[in-house]
This record gives sequence, structure tokens and C-alpha cells, in this order.
Amino acid sequence: MNTITDTGSLSSFRYREVYEKGKPVHEKNDSFSVKHPPMELSRRAKIFSPFDALKGFSDELAKAEKENTNAFKEKNEPIEDYP
Repeated sequence: MNTITDTGSLSSFRYREVYEKGKPVHEKNDSFSVKHPPMELSRRAKIFSPFDALKGFSDELAKAEKENTNAFKEKNEPIEDYP
């Protein structure tokens, strides 16, 4: 498999020419930018929201938050008296 080595040599990299071109730059009102406007950051975040790397982690966080909130509400006295 051809990859970039630790020394940064691109000589054996299969897509060297494409890599060296870099990211394309478009003018603000060219045909590509008009047809494909940049996505809003709030919408980009929604793309990854269904992905849950740790199954059940968010449920455990919600459960712990509920327990801590209930424990805090039950105690009306300060934990420590300050002088």
C-alpha cells in the first residue's frame, strides 16, 4: 500500500498530484458557489447527531444529571458554612 511516509515523502504516494493541488478555491459568485453554497454550521452538526460512538452514554449522563439535580433540590441547607 502506498502512503505518505513519516518523513513526508510524496514520491510513492499514489495520489501525489491531486494532493499537491490542495483545496480548490472558488470565487464568491462563480457558478459552483452559486449552485453549491456553503452549509450552515448548525446544519453540519446535525449530520453527525445520529452517530453515537458510545451506546447508552447519553442516557447515563441524563440519568446522572437527574439524580444530582434531585439530590441538590432535596438539600435546602448549604453544604459548608463560610465564615
